[in-house]
Amino acid sequence: MDFSLSPALVELQSRTRRFISEEIIPMENDPRQTSHGPSESLRAELVAKARVVGLLTPHASREFGGLGLSHLEKAIVFEEAGYSTLGPSALNIHAPDEGNIHLMDAVASDVQKERWLRPQVQGHTRSCFAMTEPPPGAGADPSMLNTTAVRDGDDYVINGVKWFITGADGASYVIIMAKMEDGTVTMFLSDMNRPGIELVRNMDAMDSCFTGGHGVLRFNNLRVPSADVLGEIGMGFRYAQIRLAPARLTHCMRWLGQARRAHDVALDYARKRQAFGVRLGEHEGVGFMLADNDMDMMTARLHIWHTAWVLDQGGKANFESSRAKTICSEAECRVVDRAVQILGGQGVTGETIVMRIYQDIRAFRVYDGPSEVHRWSMARKILG
Repeated sequence: MDFSLSPALVELQSRTRRFISEEIIPMENDPRQTSHGPSESLRAELVAKARVVGLLTPHASREFGGLGLSHLEKAIVFEEAGYSTLGPSALNIHAPDEGNIHLMDAVASDVQKERWLRPQVQGHTRSCFAMTEPPPGAGADPSMLNTTAVRDGDDYVINGVKWFITGADGASYVIIMAKMEDGTVTMFLSDMNRPGIELVRNMDAMDSCFTGGHGVLRFNNLRVPSADVLGEIGMGFRYAQIRLAPARLTHCMRWLGQARRAHDVALDYARKRQAFGVRLGEHEGVGFMLADNDMDMMTARLHIWHTAWVLDQGGKANFESSRAKTICSEAECRVVDRAVQILGGQGVTGETIVMRIYQDIRAFRVYDGPSEVHRWSMARKILG
């Protein structure tokens, strides 16, 4: 594997880093940053800034206005975007939109792409992905899906409850996973303003980085025309795999940028702060934490790059993405945790961005499958 970056990618990396530093980081304390994520007006302003400099939705195909980045190229750009808590929102690469854009580009019909994908790539709309359900429904085990879709003439009637639906509040459209009468699973597309969709409530969460927060959705006799089936009937689980492996990895990329930011803040503090007659970083306990941070970040980056390479070679990367997601979520959490410890009181208050990063990143070990489920899945493949 060649670890060198092309001149064009180095330029894109530098341009993204400069944009995040000069345009986005200064907005991190904007009062429109709420407990349920950046407000719609804040997101619109961020997106407008990225549009001006040609960095909006860079992972989307060139046909729809993106840069058509490969997975490895995404690893470089997404890490730079993640350096700010607002960076992924600005570039329109945050979950769930990033994964939905990838899925729609791969599976949706031309008509569906023009209706839902193009305005999303242009940053005018958001989406959500409705799979997770309250017990006894689907969570880490998608086979427990309880939401149903029943054929009625040329429509499908959908009933069920979903929760932890990121970005539901304010989303323009939703991708719904529902069980058919024969037990198979299908994905459906629906505008969020259709009768039969109710946003029951927004859930309080540790993180505050996703516009729209995390919602509870109820589908009550929602009618979806057959033309709005995403892909083919009964192929929902297969399409989920198209979305999941890259989406796991892009989480790793963005959060690596957050971890690097937390480390840099702690490193700057360790260089300047005096304690017991020397710089804080010269104390072995602190110096070792900085060294451990460097090792964890490099380990995460290598797993990201390798998995991205596998995807770019046409591999499914199901095993590799599980491995990367587990290693990166745990390593990057350790980096931020050490940064909090090094900063002391400043790490547990709003005096720096690190407290917010710490609150946001903890959930990464749960998103897109908890570490324990990925280890279990890997073990089955290793034994098999």
